[in-house]
Amino acid sequence: MKFMRFQYQDKQGFGVLEAERRVRVYEGDMFTGARPTDTTLALGEVVLTTPCQPGKMVALWNNSRIQIEKLKRDTPKEVLWFLKPPSCFITHGQPIVYPTGHTERVVLEGELGIVIGRKCKGVTADEARECIFGYTVINDVTSQDVVKRDPTFPQYDRGKGFDTFGVFGPVIDTEVDPMKLVMRSYVNGDLCQEFPVTDYVFNPYQTVAEIAKTLTLHPGDVICMGTTLNAAPIVPGDVVEIVIEGIGTLINPVIAERRSRPRTQARSVELQAA
Repeated sequence: MKFMRFQYQDKQGFGVLEAERRVRVYEGDMFTGARPTDTTLALGEVVLTTPCQPGKMVALWNNSRIQIEKLKRDTPKEVLWFLKPPSCFITHGQPIVYPTGHTERVVLEGELGIVIGRKCKGVTADEARECIFGYTVINDVTSQDVVKRDPTFPQYDRGKGFDTFGVFGPVIDTEVDPMKLVMRSYVNGDLCQEFPVTDYVFNPYQTVAEIAKTLTLHPGDVICMGTTLNAAPIVPGDVVEIVIEGIGTLINPVIAERRSRPRTQARSVELQAA
């Protein structure tokens, strides 16, 4: 099932994306006892929000075998990660705001996202499977020059934590087999990244188990599995797409920062669920 969250007539709701671009409205809690109702809504009637509300987003670094080989890095012996703040989360259709005056190089990073479904700490990789609610599409937007600006301290949290730099959605798929997925990234329709989940050094189950050695993971927390080569630069005016067949397509326009205006709510960008 493809779970999603939305606003409808000024109320927050959640449901499952069904055929013919309809949303089956659910009640209860998405992670503990979600129940379908008799109500369906046309997809065009609702405004998308992030498909869950993570308490934290944990993002991996150096998890691509191809990237490690090409850049002559050492293969990590354990999961390497940082945190993205909740203030940076947006979803499909909402604009990525380029922080003009603060950065000179912003790139996309297409990734698979893991959504946690139950409290998780000190588990094995096999046990971690039962802690995963589903999978989503990630764009781990990054200011590369900010990350590398101070040679004494790589600023991953800062360079990846600008408002609107944590893009995920539009749905959480609870039935897809993650080991069969392929990620593709596009800028203005041009393909720049393409890689399978099997390129990851640590698979989703190993990743959850490794992170849960340090952090207690809670329902709704999101893990970004990392990207590969060709993290393409993006600038205002671009349209970015991250596609994972079997889950869906995440589309976002890029705009320049306007400090005098509030962040734009989700625009009507067509939802493409695979």
